[in-house]
Amino acid sequence: MKIFFGYTTNFFKRNATTLETFNSILCNFNSTRDMSQSTAIPKKLQRVRDHGYDNYMEVEKKMRKVLKFQALLLSQHNQAIPISRLDNLARRMGFKQSEAGAFILKFPHVFEVYEHPVQRILYCRLTRKANLQIDQEKQALIAQVPEAVIRLRKLITMSNTGRLCLEHVRIARSALGLPDDFECSVILKYPEYFRLFDAEETRKKYIELVERDPSLAVCAIEKLREKEYREKGIDAENIRFSFIINFPPGFKIGKYYRIAVWKWQRLPYWSPYEDVSGYDMRSLEAQKRMEKRAVATIHELLSLTVEKKITLERIAHFRLELNLPKKLKEFLLQHQGIFYISTRGNQGKLHTVFLREAYKKGELIEPNDLYLARRKLAELVLWSPRRANMNRELVGYRRGREGDEMGYVKRDYVVNDHENLQGVSFVEQDRGEDSKSDIGSDVDYDFTDEDDECDDIVNAKANRVTE
Repeated sequence: MKIFFGYTTNFFKRNATTLETFNSILCNFNSTRDMSQSTAIPKKLQRVRDHGYDNYMEVEKKMRKVLKFQALLLSQHNQAIPISRLDNLARRMGFKQSEAGAFILKFPHVFEVYEHPVQRILYCRLTRKANLQIDQEKQALIAQVPEAVIRLRKLITMSNTGRLCLEHVRIARSALGLPDDFECSVILKYPEYFRLFDAEETRKKYIELVERDPSLAVCAIEKLREKEYREKGIDAENIRFSFIINFPPGFKIGKYYRIAVWKWQRLPYWSPYEDVSGYDMRSLEAQKRMEKRAVATIHELLSLTVEKKITLERIAHFRLELNLPKKLKEFLLQHQGIFYISTRGNQGKLHTVFLREAYKKGELIEPNDLYLARRKLAELVLWSPRRANMNRELVGYRRGREGDEMGYVKRDYVVNDHENLQGVSFVEQDRGEDSKSDIGSDVDYDFTDEDDECDDIVNAKANRVTE
C-alpha cells in the first residue's frame, strides 16, 4: 500500500489532468457504493399531499366551528340566542367581530334565524334536521358503549406499564367513541374490567385493567393477514410480517427504495401487545424490530378509533406508555404508504393521521353507526344555501305567527328530507349545482357565492326590527 500511494503521488504531480480523472472515478465509485447499501427506508422523505384526505379535513374544519355553535345554542335557555347577543358570545370562541351572523347564514340546514312572535326580535336556533342528527349521534354513542369498552381494554393492554392516564384518555375520548361522562358510564360501571386509582408520584388518576385477557391481544393487521392467506392462498412467508402499503398519487418510488420496502416488509417484529421489557435492545436487529413495532402500534391505535383517524397531538400523549419515538411526524413520514398526515385545519397547526387502508375515495370502507351519524352533520354542512332557498320556494313556507310560542316555521319537508338522507352517501348529496361538495375532489369547498345574498337577508331583517 505504501508503494502504491507513493507511486500515485509522484504520478499526480507530473499529470494534473490524470488527477482530476482519478478523483471523478473515486466520486462515482463512492456514490454507487452508497446507493447499493441503501437497504433501509430513508428517514427524510418529501411529503406528498393527497387531496382526498385534505378535502376531507376541510369539511371537518367547518364541522368543528358548527359544533362550537351547536354547543353554545344547546347551553342557552330554550336553546336559542338573540341575534343581538350572538356576536359577543361567538367572540369567546375565536370568531371576529360581525363574523358570527354571516357564518350561521352559510349553513341554513343547521342554523335557523326566526322572529320571536312576542318580542319581535330575531333569534337563532338549531333546525329540526340538526336536532335529529344530534339525537341520532347520541343513540349511536350509547349503543356502541360495549365496543368502546373493548377498545379501551385493548389500548390499556398495549401500554408497557399496564395503565393509562385518565386525562389522556379524556382528551382522545371522541376518537375512541367514549361518551363525555365515560369515567362514570364506562370505568366505574364495569369494575370487573377497570380499576381507577390515584398515583402518589404524579398525583394523577390512572386507569388499569383488573385482569389481562389474552384473547384481546390480537392486532387488526394480524386478522387481515389471516384473512388474506385463507382467501387468496398467498405464501405465508411473504405476508407474515407485511403491512398494506398504498402510496399517495405522485409519490416517486425508485429502485433502491423499492428494495428497501421489500426487505422492511419481511423484517420480524414484536407484537404491540407483547411485553418487551425482558429483551436486550442494544443490538441493531432489536432496534429495527422496535421501529417496526412502533409502526404496528400506531396502526393498531388507529384501528381502535371510530373513524380510523386521530390527531398527532393526541398520539403524542400515549408516546411513553406505547414506546413510540420522539419525532413522531418524521417517523410517520417514513411510511407514507401506511399513514397519511393532513395539516388542514387550525392554520396548519393541527396534524391528523389517517390509516390509508381504511379509506377509499374519501369514505370509510367499513363504516359504523357512530361514524354514519357524525357524517350526517357533514351532509347538512355541505348542503348549500342555494339548495335551502330552492326548498323554501318549492314548499312555499310561511311564518306561523299564531303557532307555538317560539315561532317554529311550519316546514313538514324538513323531517321528510332527513328521512330521505338515510340511504344516500353524503359525498353524492349535492351534485349538480354544487359539485364542490365532493370530498374526493381536488377543489376546496367554499360558500362564497352566497355571501351577498346572506348580507341582504340580514340587513332586511335588521331594518324590520328597527321599524
